[in-house]
Amino acid sequence: MWFMYASLAAVSFGLRGILYQWTSQRRTDRNVLLFGVYLSGALISFAVNLFVNQAWTYGVWLGVPMGLFSFIANASMYKGYSVGRASLIALFTGLPPVVVATLAYFLWGEALGIVQLAGFCIVILGLLVIRYSHDLKLGQLQGIQWGLLTMLFFGFTDLSSKQATLSAANTLPLLTVMYGTGTILFACMYLLSRLKVPAETGQKIVASETASVSTNDRETGYGSDAQARISRHSDEDKGLPGSEDDLRTHPATGGTDNPASPEWSMKRTVLWGMTVGITNLAGMLFIIPAFRGGVTGIVSAISAMSVVLVLLYAQFYLKENISRREACGMLLALAGILVVRLAS
Repeated sequence: MWFMYASLAAVSFGLRGILYQWTSQRRTDRNVLLFGVYLSGALISFAVNLFVNQAWTYGVWLGVPMGLFSFIANASMYKGYSVGRASLIALFTGLPPVVVATLAYFLWGEALGIVQLAGFCIVILGLLVIRYSHDLKLGQLQGIQWGLLTMLFFGFTDLSSKQATLSAANTLPLLTVMYGTGTILFACMYLLSRLKVPAETGQKIVASETASVSTNDRETGYGSDAQARISRHSDEDKGLPGSEDDLRTHPATGGTDNPASPEWSMKRTVLWGMTVGITNLAGMLFIIPAFRGGVTGIVSAISAMSVVLVLLYAQFYLKENISRREACGMLLALAGILVVRLAS
């Protein structure tokens, strides 16, 4: 049964990835969107549990680190996309199962059999082949620290999910706590980003006033120092995280490649985030029982196959051609899954 649950989790997370891809073409605030995603999970889990009445044991509080790790992983991933090379960050997002399998061995003594290990390695190889980009070079590793954090904390999220199942935590209360934690953290991130806006606006006003003074100075033959200050201010303002420049240049931080598209209101963004959150919640509802009955590293690797669904969406809906490399990676990953299934 755990294999079926892990596969359904991959499908759910794949649908989530498709919705994220579609949303990335719109002008939305990332923190507001993810606030809606987590709010949806918290409300639905809590509401359903009012009827199912699963017990709130001590184990459900492991949802706090689950929500925290998930928040850090998502924040690191988006930060990496905004300041580093997308190809590098994408590569690291395919590696959390390696972290999970390694630490699961040391934490719980979960050793893979020879055939299982072979299948696991084939799956990871396939995922890396899919995500590898030819523009990735050793001398161009901007944002690698954010990629490493993304890999580690997505792995920690899976490990804490497994620990919750070992602690006999019931699924719905656990997810209520996890998503509630994430909701609070993304709300705080949004408020912090709003607090930065007046400061940035103040910097631009100061720069503008200094520029005006500099213009007057040049007319009277003075003011070389003012000109230097203007230059520094303008250079610093370009691409400030959260600034309008940054939002339009880096869609991963919440902007879009098409600045002419209308910006979504907060209400619309939250409601859409709550819709996307249904697919995210479905994935967690499937992956927790998969962790409960399956080998942690293999379950994590199978759920990472969600990228295949996103590629198929790009091929058949967006009419983007899948490269030979991506096709080979998909075949490798599917072959690895078949090996794991036969060995289980």
